[in-house]
Amino acid sequence: MTLFSVEGKTVVVTGGSRGIGRMIAAGFAEAGARVYISSRKAADVEKTGAELGCVAVPADLSTPEGVETLASAVAEREDRLDVLVNNAGATWGAPLADYPGHAFDKLWGINVKGVFFLTQRFLPLLRAAATPEDPARVINIGSVDGLRVPIVENYAYSAAKAAVHMLTRHLAKTLAPEFITVNAIAPGPFESKMMAYALDDPGTRAVVESHVPLGRIGRPDDMAGAAIFLASRAGAYLTGAVVPVDGGVSTC
Repeated sequence: MTLFSVEGKTVVVTGGSRGIGRMIAAGFAEAGARVYISSRKAADVEKTGAELGCVAVPADLSTPEGVETLASAVAEREDRLDVLVNNAGATWGAPLADYPGHAFDKLWGINVKGVFFLTQRFLPLLRAAATPEDPARVINIGSVDGLRVPIVENYAYSAAKAAVHMLTRHLAKTLAPEFITVNAIAPGPFESKMMAYALDDPGTRAVVESHVPLGRIGRPDDMAGAAIFLASRAGAYLTGAVVPVDGGVSTC
């Protein structure tokens, strides 16, 4: 159990009020970590925080003000940050002929700039936690759609998630000498608001499942397990990796 323990670690999970962020936050909280979650909607994040036993911080991480709000709230309570999970993000789907330019602006702002600037802002607390034996960890949530051409028309989303994967590798190289690892998880289909349009309909859900080699939609413990692995002693020697947690979708 020690190899995979995250007990006593301080963890921040952005976009933690629902979907993949909630899965990760719940996993860390159940494993004994002290968890902060953020989301744009105050009522949602406070409700989830109460349910999971996490500290809730409302913040819009697509803006500099939101980044500062979250970072300051954590810094007021903690002198170190062991794990930062950059999960907050958005998607946008539309046919090629109708795809709007502002979709790229919105998704670049939250999916890429938000990841970069929050990591930058949290560096002092990450450095305070980092040691050669137990590095501080940054875990970025990318997507299988950033690894292969999606089956849906989500041009800005897939491009932004591919950018998250390269940003992960770039930050990993820069921060390795400071004993801060940076890895990404590339999820396949999981129960979330982003996937609700497909998974809530039994027929469409069956089609999605048919494209997953393992034949099913991801479960909360699949996602929490991957994040805990990267944050524990078991994952201490990994950095710059993009880990598909997708039931094999990225092999197709």
